[in-house]
Amino acid sequence: MTDTMVKISDTGFARLEAEGRLVNPVLKAPTKKPGRFGFRGELALKFASKLADEARPPELKADQVMAIAEEGSTTIPFLTCYLHSFEYLKPLADVLGDALSPTGKYFCYCNNIDLLKRYQVSLNGASFYILPIDEAGVYNELLELLYLEKNELKRLDTAAKLDRVADAALKFADKFPDLTYEDGLKIMGPVRNQNENRPV
Repeated sequence: MTDTMVKISDTGFARLEAEGRLVNPVLKAPTKKPGRFGFRGELALKFASKLADEARPPELKADQVMAIAEEGSTTIPFLTCYLHSFEYLKPLADVLGDALSPTGKYFCYCNNIDLLKRYQVSLNGASFYILPIDEAGVYNELLELLYLEKNELKRLDTAAKLDRVADAALKFADKFPDLTYEDGLKIMGPVRNQNENRPV
């Protein structure tokens, strides 16, 4: 580690970090690519009201978040996450706000979207890929979407894995049918129990 390592305050994560939204990190550090900072963890979308000094978990959050930001840039070019309900897409877009880029690649796996459907939803000047999720986690689903070999990534550490996934995601150019957020709210199903049919 040298003093020249990128600092989170010099990236598109700066405001989210200052607001205390980057929670339960598995990774919150520079990646293997010069000038790049990576985050894996959860993103707090709505904070629970505080009682005295008690720190409470967020009322609303995006789970299984993987994201990168580059030094000297105010935006986040790649982010993927799990949303327990499609309706959380708007709070996510609002929280990301000015960190969103029109050219950014944002993949949201939603619990209550038809398992056979994929959409693109524009919010706050950015386009979000909306994908269904069944049993697998976001990481495995995204590897499949981006045609990345899980075995090839196995020997890499968390930061290097994130670099590989982010680099592939930034090149992703598929088009899915457009959907408005309002229409998405009308067609989303009930939220499935996260623990149902899960291997114990």
